[in-house]
Amino acid sequence: MIQVGAATIDITPPDGQAMAGYAARTGVAVGAHDALTVRALVVDDTAVVTIDVIGIDADFSARARARITLPDEAITITATHTHGGPVSMPGRLSAEADPAFILQIEDAVVQAVDRAITTQKPARLLGGVGVEPGFASNRRRSGGPVDAGIPVLRFETAQGSTIAILVSYACHPVVLGADNLSWTGDYPHFVREKLENALPGAIAIFATGCAGDVNTGHSAAASLTPLATPERSFIKAKEIGFGIAKSALEARLTNVSGNIGHSEAFADICFEQREHGAPEMLAKTWRAAAKVTTSIEAIWANWAETRMGRDIAPRRARVTALKWGDAVIVALPGEIFAETALEIRKSLAPQDPLFILAYADDNLGYVPPKSDYSRGGYEIDEAHRFYGLGATVAPKTAEHLAQAGCKSAKMARVLAAQTQPTKICVTQGGKS
Repeated sequence: MIQVGAATIDITPPDGQAMAGYAARTGVAVGAHDALTVRALVVDDTAVVTIDVIGIDADFSARARARITLPDEAITITATHTHGGPVSMPGRLSAEADPAFILQIEDAVVQAVDRAITTQKPARLLGGVGVEPGFASNRRRSGGPVDAGIPVLRFETAQGSTIAILVSYACHPVVLGADNLSWTGDYPHFVREKLENALPGAIAIFATGCAGDVNTGHSAAASLTPLATPERSFIKAKEIGFGIAKSALEARLTNVSGNIGHSEAFADICFEQREHGAPEMLAKTWRAAAKVTTSIEAIWANWAETRMGRDIAPRRARVTALKWGDAVIVALPGEIFAETALEIRKSLAPQDPLFILAYADDNLGYVPPKSDYSRGGYEIDEAHRFYGLGATVAPKTAEHLAQAGCKSAKMARVLAAQTQPTKICVTQGGKS
């Protein structure tokens, strides 16, 4: 049997800190609706860690992995991408990150993995795919692609109790809008709550899938207003979260236990300048259109003056794959679109359950497939300014990341066939 452990650490910030995710949100957090957490799932000598923040950068991931008592290449760190969390990436999303809080999150990642390792016990692995609950829709085009279905992995002891359950859904955690000033994991919080209530003693881990162009039914422009709307409420988030959990609990699971493997691959993230005109002229135009200093036009003007065209050399991006028995987890950086996930599924089929995660180990912003650039829109022509990038992510980048993901998954499969489970020795605060 494989060795499995899981742990949760609360990282909820105090009131009064800036929140991340919406340009239209100007207030600071006034309280917590639910706890923000770091959750670690360790399987033999591999780990998946999820963090209730909008994103992490590559430097954060590298620092945390270097401190963890597992092989560096066997660790995947993802953000749930909640827009109800704190600023978590220095220099991105038009807000200042608190270095002390970033370090607190990093410490929590290390502590969660170490704690999970110390609780490891023999387990069997059950897997399957829950029926699509119908909450996700393509926000860029009616009837556009969605990476449907809910992959599920459940880890059980020989006595039948559940140690942990891993669930994924490809839908933006933006049920709550810019008017919300409460810390929250958004709908993933409710997924985990229902799963843990149904499986006493288990730790539920939710990992967000490829949701760059997918949410629960509103346009990207709808998030540019601070006005409250009835369909974006905690009541709605609970309905969606509980519905996803219900599908996961009702999924037909089979024994998918087997050898464990891991691999990583790399691809370049390139950039393309799509703006026409000199930065000074664009800044002047946007500044004139800005009604207040916090308006989206003011953010664009600041971007043109300070970021446009800068630091746009290709960046190396990490892509990981874990093979847990017959299940595979592929994790990509950034806001990956549904079309990319579907292409990976097509390439790796038949593989079930197959988790394709986004927001993993870095988040530079939206990474559209080549076919989407002709449609333009917020994700193509504007979002990089909010993220603080000097230009749009270039066409073919998503395809290169997908190729790296498939390569990594296939290598993890080969390595799993060659290896046996590894015993872990924990040394607090460093590798062993």
